[in-house]
Amino acid sequence: MRDSRDFRERNAFSDDAYLQSSLAGTARDLAARQRARLAAFGQWVAQEAEPAAAYSDQEAPPCLIQALEGGDPAARLVVNPRYGAIHREAYRHGMVGLNHGAEPEPFLLTFTMGYLLSQADISVHCPVTLTGAVALVLDRLAPPELRARWLEPLTRMDGTAWTGGTWATEKEGGSDIGASTTRARQTGGAFALSGLKFFCSNAGSDVAIATARPEGAPPGSVGLGLYLVPRIKPDGAPNSYRIQRLKEKLGTRGLPTGEIELTEAYAEEVAPPPRGFKLMIEALEFSRVHNIFAAAGAQRRAFIEALGHASRRTAFGAPILSYPMVQATLLDLQMELEASLLLALATARSFDQVWQRDRAPKDEERAWLRLLVAAAKYRTADQAVRAASSAIEILGGIGYTEEYATARLLRDAQVLTVWEGTANIQALELLRILAGPAQGASVLSGQVSAILDALPDDMQDPAGPVRQLLDRIGSAATELRSNPQRAQHMAKRLLDDTADALSSALLLEQAGHDLAAGDGRAAMVARRYVARRLLHAEPEPEPGPAEPMLFYQPIAP
Repeated sequence: MRDSRDFRERNAFSDDAYLQSSLAGTARDLAARQRARLAAFGQWVAQEAEPAAAYSDQEAPPCLIQALEGGDPAARLVVNPRYGAIHREAYRHGMVGLNHGAEPEPFLLTFTMGYLLSQADISVHCPVTLTGAVALVLDRLAPPELRARWLEPLTRMDGTAWTGGTWATEKEGGSDIGASTTRARQTGGAFALSGLKFFCSNAGSDVAIATARPEGAPPGSVGLGLYLVPRIKPDGAPNSYRIQRLKEKLGTRGLPTGEIELTEAYAEEVAPPPRGFKLMIEALEFSRVHNIFAAAGAQRRAFIEALGHASRRTAFGAPILSYPMVQATLLDLQMELEASLLLALATARSFDQVWQRDRAPKDEERAWLRLLVAAAKYRTADQAVRAASSAIEILGGIGYTEEYATARLLRDAQVLTVWEGTANIQALELLRILAGPAQGASVLSGQVSAILDALPDDMQDPAGPVRQLLDRIGSAATELRSNPQRAQHMAKRLLDDTADALSSALLLEQAGHDLAAGDGRAAMVARRYVARRLLHAEPEPEPGPAEPMLFYQPIAP
């Protein structure tokens, strides 16, 4: 079997058999109800978003122009019309609005749309994510009067939606949000914010949420409030902040990311200290889930490009897809992609459970979500970069040129390891969960053990190493509680172990479901993953040709 179509000739949803089956297994009713919407979105991604992304990246990145002082804060920012049109169209498709209103859809739906969009343009997926984060805070966490005035413009699906931003990073603190030096001065019923936000993606947003320290508040994160900063004040006047300059970045070149200086900028209080920091973390958690789906989407695009090239390229008298080493690289790419997608779907399912309306989540539900987010954010982002690099290697020299999507993909994928917290930040978060009051190690063991115990007998053998890994994580958590000074020395290893345990269990669970339906393909993927990741062994060669595995054909058990 061969499929050498260009990405622009595909449908990012309809041509993804694994996504469709996995989504149906996660949320069958949602998958059936929204199939047509996702198919239309997948076609738009391939035919419209992809060519616009290439144009913005290579020909027309955003720029700043001279503008009158005191005017519209976004007046200096110019994005090319194709980027602007695709950005607006993403909201018309409902990537934010579908989660709000009278009959909101689960966030799983729009996270999945993020997976599709990121295969073409992470530079658009990012601002859509930020807008969704602002909408979530307004809808679920902000005072009712703010929700009533500011939420509706962000959730429109008519092509006129506002866009949002989250301004937390400062030059002095970086990932240490608690080191914020931005000041908030109360002025009647509003606040005036002054300071420099150093890394603001979607710099021309219509509204942003920003951390700042009110007068007299203590240092650190406990002293931070959260404030809503509109581009245009309620009286119609431009707000008093300025995009100082745009960042020159390795990738996501279509996305305007800038330094924003606030000078007594009008703001409304979303939450005072100490709740301000907590609410910003809630927004960042939402963005991290989108980051997970973006990373899985980047892996999908890398796999498509590598497999498509291997299907049509002949070298040394034979198709390169016939060579065992090429097959092994492709099978590993596919294996990691499937693990990442299952991690993403499990995280989204947990997110929807925790964020149900009119219901307070249980402590173990919150701990489970935090575990999933930390491990999945780290692993999927890391694998996105590795997948893009492997795809370039399959393509060879041409894959390194800007004529092919793989070069842009590698540059764009690298940001996913940095956005919303690096691997070190995720490792520290995991430590707090595993060894903290939430008893995260017990939650992890309980959730994963339940999956393993439900596996059919013929999948219990590869489940053995996963159980051993769970025991090791539990022992490490116990040691950390009695010997906390060892924490940071063990953090990255624990992060890898947790990601391995979760990924292996989810792949084995998928294998069990497919075996019950008479298909052994997922079992082969799961066994390969356990061999590679947990046993650090070379997997046995797959029986027969690799094409059925690579092209998602059913394989008899």
